[in-house]
Amino acid sequence: MTSRWVEEVERHRDLDVTWHVMSLFVLNEHQDVPPEYKERLEQGQVYPRLVTAARLRLGDQVVKPLYDALGEHIHHRQEHDPAQVVPAVLAELGLDADLADAAWSDEADAATRASHRDGIERVGQDVGTPVIAVEGTAFFGPVISPAPKGQQALDLWDGIVAAARYPGFFELKRSRTVGPIFDTSTTD
Repeated sequence: MTSRWVEEVERHRDLDVTWHVMSLFVLNEHQDVPPEYKERLEQGQVYPRLVTAARLRLGDQVVKPLYDALGEHIHHRQEHDPAQVVPAVLAELGLDADLADAAWSDEADAATRASHRDGIERVGQDVGTPVIAVEGTAFFGPVISPAPKGQQALDLWDGIVAAARYPGFFELKRSRTVGPIFDTSTTD
């Protein structure tokens, strides 16, 4: 939802956005997490591997559409079998079907880890995803639900930019009061 918010802001502001891969598997691989969560993270490696392999082959411009399509299948449609999600997404985007091979191999792991490390080095170790960098300052978050549209999106962006400009700003957090609210439509 944060990426959809940034996409909304990008339509109204002159932003230079580059999307990177962050891996929850890499983030948590040395953490004490429940075994069932660790298993889900291991199974979920196919998605950052796929996105990274596509970026290496086709360039940065493929990252956001690929993440959006994966998110549509996984979160909106509740499709959880990567063996079905990956080929469907590649077909929808008109990408070579052989990119699927990279999702189940370690060929893109070094580049996935490098992308992940770049984000973590910008913001610090005690965070999760998403990470955004604004005017040279990186943050974990914002974690939002649903993604704001129109003026609300711009107001939130302006607040983030203001926080990024203050060198002593580090953290702002509250407990979640709602679960994810997925909305794929945007306003013009």
